[in-house]
Amino acid sequence: MADSRKNKNRCSFCGRTEEEVGFLITGMNGYICDSCATQAYEITQEALGAGKKASATKLNLKELPKPVEIKKFLDQYVIGQDDAKRFLSVSVYNHYKRLLKKEGGDDVEIEKSNIIMVGSTGTGKTLLARTIAKLLHVPFTIVDATVLTEAGYVGEDIESILTRLLQVADYNVPEAEQGIVFIDEIDAIGKKRDGQIGGNDEREQTLNQLLTEMDGFEDNTGVIILAATNRPESLDPALLRPGRFDRRVPVELPDLKGREDILKVHAKKIKVGDNVDYNKVARMASGASGAELANIVNEAALRAVRDNRKFVTQEDLEESIEVVIAGYQKKNAILTDKEKRIVAYHEIGHALVAAKQTNSAPVQKITIVPRTSGALGYTMQVEEGNHYLMTKEEILNKIATLTGGRAAEEIVFGSVTTGASNDIEQATKLARAMITRYGMTCDFDMVAMEVQT
Repeated sequence: MADSRKNKNRCSFCGRTEEEVGFLITGMNGYICDSCATQAYEITQEALGAGKKASATKLNLKELPKPVEIKKFLDQYVIGQDDAKRFLSVSVYNHYKRLLKKEGGDDVEIEKSNIIMVGSTGTGKTLLARTIAKLLHVPFTIVDATVLTEAGYVGEDIESILTRLLQVADYNVPEAEQGIVFIDEIDAIGKKRDGQIGGNDEREQTLNQLLTEMDGFEDNTGVIILAATNRPESLDPALLRPGRFDRRVPVELPDLKGREDILKVHAKKIKVGDNVDYNKVARMASGASGAELANIVNEAALRAVRDNRKFVTQEDLEESIEVVIAGYQKKNAILTDKEKRIVAYHEIGHALVAAKQTNSAPVQKITIVPRTSGALGYTMQVEEGNHYLMTKEEILNKIATLTGGRAAEEIVFGSVTTGASNDIEQATKLARAMITRYGMTCDFDMVAMEVQT
């Protein structure tokens, strides 16, 4: 009976009996012989080894994408910012070409340099850095500069950041040497040192350590440091000298076409009505960053949900722009009838002055609904396109439009109120700039009394 049972038990993989293989290992779904178990183990190890090897493959010169290819890849993930993507593509290509080129080549010697991206908040600096690392398949780590200032307490130091990069590379040193370290808001530690004798604050110590570590990278070390800031004027000159952050990539606010494209990308995530005019919305959102445009689309979607609609309309997007600019409507703010008349005449004063001018943006909307920003009403003017210069006449027209509300109050009511405080502030800034920065007066002519920082 025992011999017959041996002959009945067979390996589930090769089909051999227990008598042929000597013994069988009992599993949940059958039997397996020692030979098949060994082969299965070897196949599994090869698969795991191949996966590790593939993830740790070093970047080589033949596989290095050209600047045009890097730019095309960035175009798929980052909308607008054509100049920034072009500058960054060339800088990254030159860095890895220097790293990967053969010894004794005839190429022009390229010095090691790091890159600092300069631009307003929300323009896509972090997204550019992440996308570059994704294209090149190199280890990438990101750190907020404010964490570095807390070293010794709860933060990190420079060496621990490089250790983290090594961990991302699965402790593969050659791969980690081709990695990217991204330091966000570097102005938190890179501010100009005051030069006081005995200055020993923690921020200066962190900056000194960063400068020393950057000098310590050897010429053949491939770690590239990307940094981002929206306050380049406050950085220490030692941080911007050749060999450190000497490649500056400007990441500017999107233009009209860029804003329109960004709105279309974010609108793909929601249902949008057929009446939406993205060009008009982009013109109304002049000066908005990519992050603010994403917030505008999100606010429009929330408004549609509150109104029990399944899609976003043009009105939702226009209202969301007003929410970003002036805040939400104050439903509970109750004005007296006299205050409502004053606000109405004030706003119509702005609109009439703007309408009577030839070099002024057309009036898009007038409202006397109070907002959470404190405004009791406002007049929205929308430019037809992008404008990078203002003539003297246009500035004077803008000052006249700003003072039109106060003038209407004086004419109609014979008195003035506090409602023109913001108008006076903006008009004063423009008038002061005409004299101190733009040289638009006969008395002082082309004399710069102030320097914008």
